[in-house]
Amino acid sequence: MDSNNLFKQLLMIGVGTTTLVAEKIREVSDEWVKDGRLNPDQAKTFVDDFLRQLRTDSGGWEDQMQRQLRNVLQDLGVPRQAEMDELRGRIDRLERQVRDLENKLWR
Repeated sequence: MDSNNLFKQLLMIGVGTTTLVAEKIREVSDEWVKDGRLNPDQAKTFVDDFLRQLRTDSGGWEDQMQRQLRNVLQDLGVPRQAEMDELRGRIDRLERQVRDLENKLWR
């Protein structure tokens, strides 16, 4: 499982969700204008403020998604890159030791 690809997919889901929310907010504000609850200027301000807040919060959302993704990957037992690098180093050292021992036996 490619964790980077999974993160990209989750991010795209978030972008799609954000777009859907923005569309629904616009629809609701249009309905409120039709019903006379808001005038067009108030509706525009409402939508603009909401979208600005949504964009501001998206940075925190990305951080939260990264933390959640790391937790899920950890729960699934997927090692972190640092752990993989450490294991590769250990394997390299062990292979070198085996080669050295084999060379000593053949002398």
